Amino acid sequence: MSDCTVVEENSRPCIVPGGRIDALTAPDIQKVFDERILEGDRVFLVDMARVNYVSSAGLRIFLKAQKELKKVGGEVVLFSLAPQVLEVFRVSGFDRLFRIAAGREDLPELLREDGDGGEIRTLAKDGISIRYLERGEGRGTLFTVGSQDGMGGASYAEKDVVAVRAADMPFGCGLAALGDRYEEYRDLFGEAMAVGNCFFFYPAVRHSSVDYLIEGHRDSGLTYKFFHGFGYRGGYRYLLSFQGTEGPVALSSLVRSFFDVSGAGVLGISLAAESRGLWGMHLKRVPVTEQKPDNGKAIFDDENFSQWFDFPVEPSFVNHIVVATGIAVRERSFLRGEKASLLSGENDFHLHGGVFDKGPLGNDPAEFDGELMRVFREHQVFRIQHLLGRSLFSGGMAAIVELGE
Repeated sequence: MSDCTVVEENSRPCIVPGGRIDALTAPDIQKVFDERILEGDRVFLVDMARVNYVSSAGLRIFLKAQKELKKVGGEVVLFSLAPQVLEVFRVSGFDRLFRIAAGREDLPELLREDGDGGEIRTLAKDGISIRYLERGEGRGTLFTVGSQDGMGGASYAEKDVVAVRAADMPFGCGLAALGDRYEEYRDLFGEAMAVGNCFFFYPAVRHSSVDYLIEGHRDSGLTYKFFHGFGYRGGYRYLLSFQGTEGPVALSSLVRSFFDVSGAGVLGISLAAESRGLWGMHLKRVPVTEQKPDNGKAIFDDENFSQWFDFPVEPSFVNHIVVATGIAVRERSFLRGEKASLLSGENDFHLHGGVFDKGPLGNDPAEFDGELMRVFREHQVFRIQHLLGRSLFSGGMAAIVELGE
């Protein structure tokens, strides 16, 4: 077993292995690397002063960590390598893949970051640390689609379908499907979200799979078919990254913290976060007339609820990436008329989220859009759900659009 500890150096985690790093000890160090990535660390300092031998098997764990971190804007930084260890890195060409400092005294200059994405501000409150950039965008627009009237009684029909041009809904969520003919997509409606001009929906059928279109707005004739939902348009006012400082952060607390960044009353929110336990629900059947409950009661009735909804009794999808979008309000009175129906119960937000493969996320707010597209293209998506406030996240990124009436 390897002698490997983690300390703090230059306000960053520093991994300190000792002795040999070879086929026998590499798995132990790999485990430490993996744990730090899951904790949200993106720049690893590795103090190599106590390492006296590195084999090719040992080099492989450094390369694996470097590849994972580079995807999310991070890296492995090595320092204090013994001459014989440094020679192994040089002979293998690994000295060109890593930044290497002679000693800890050289780290401050090596780690100095040149700001190129605007002034980053910080906010710390209630166990959440936020770094954010402010953009000059004005208020965006929130709009509703279709009606929820057919939901409770499972009475939707073709006349209730509203077609929304993909180009008109860069962000939104609701009960929707894709297709050209109602007879073909009628039984495929499910929880849906549009985020960053990409569309995902989870058909409410047995053994379902998420269907999606990346950048569907480029097809001028494409429409999303909704029974009900909402969308919003507008430029980002804030881009941010967040981290739980006292453990995982509940989604309800995270949403409230966004109002400490923005002074607006209604926000359009998109986020990409690392789950520490997801609470979400989704439809199991499509609420169309053909599937109306035989007992004549609403699908929300206790007698019917379990047949119609997958509702969690415990959290799931720990360590998975979750991408979500929706709206939040400072006070419920900020939404009036038909928009007030977008919030249920006492909730002050309505978000749908997609569950993707496990993996690390970047934490540079300026790279939010790029990180979304990387997740969409590199990671499999398993489910789209209505997210509940007790869902837990260790950290992630978000984009905020301030919305007007």
